[in-house]
Amino acid sequence: MKAITYRAFGPAETVLQLEDLPDIAPARGELRVELAYSGVNPSDVKARAGARAGVSELPYPVIVPHSDGSGVVVEVGEGVDPARIGEEVWIWNGQWQRPNGTAASSITLPANQAAPLPAGLTLQQGAVLGIPALTAAHTVFSGGDVGGKTVLIQGGAGTVGLLAVQLAKWGGARVVATCSSADFERVQRAGADTVLSYAEDDLADQILAANGGRPVDHIVEVEFGANCAVDTAVIAPNGRITAYGSARDMTPSLPFYPLMFKAVTLEMALVYLLPAEARRNAIERINAAAAQGALQPPVAAVFDLADTAQAHQAVEAGKRAGAILVKTG
Repeated sequence: MKAITYRAFGPAETVLQLEDLPDIAPARGELRVELAYSGVNPSDVKARAGARAGVSELPYPVIVPHSDGSGVVVEVGEGVDPARIGEEVWIWNGQWQRPNGTAASSITLPANQAAPLPAGLTLQQGAVLGIPALTAAHTVFSGGDVGGKTVLIQGGAGTVGLLAVQLAKWGGARVVATCSSADFERVQRAGADTVLSYAEDDLADQILAANGGRPVDHIVEVEFGANCAVDTAVIAPNGRITAYGSARDMTPSLPFYPLMFKAVTLEMALVYLLPAEARRNAIERINAAAAQGALQPPVAAVFDLADTAQAHQAVEAGKRAGAILVKTG
């Protein structure tokens, strides 16, 4: 198989290389997927750069990066239904705690990590489901159904945020989203009822006004540290804040008593470690929304496998209107 590899931390253009590696035959409970696309996420870029917290040494001698991807099952191991051969699938946790990810023409992994492609989505869109869509589905629905509730999505223009807007609206919520003013139209098209600039000094007042003066029931949070004060001001009693990022302030000061006296549930979500039931629930939501035409994963650019370094640079540059993919097939 053709694969992108790295053997040291460093800049993408320095450490990533294209080489030929042998296909890996599936063991019991595994299958092999001929990949069509590989998704490049910020976590993949940080891992290659050696910028993940607490990681100082390369965990494996050779790494094929990326956790997300899509393709077709071409081989199954013992215990896996042979009828899965030919099935279109998307991959989750491809390179999580293992050396071989999806930046290759083939991947072999446990059969449950290759989920059937939802009806209504293409293989290209399927490569966006692993980290972005699972994160969006879990952060929106981790507290249960959102029908009739108000969901605030902080950072609604990012890939996760746009998917969260779509899923919350599909789930029957009133959706308030924040983003930069340049992204208002795109977030509105995704289904947000109200879009506000995160840069406004009176953002908390604007959020409450957008909800008829009432606090919001649930918050999906991309920058917990930077937005903690606003979130605390607008969350309803017995509300829930589900945070999946805090890059701008990694050690935030928590307003404990204001949150406690609202009995707020604060959840830190890491998609790699979702319990089995939570992951099944998220996948079911994704499948249902896609089947009803309510989920359209945004793709900003597609690079050839040989140009994976450029794909990493595009993720590092930020300000993109969707996912960055690598065409592997």
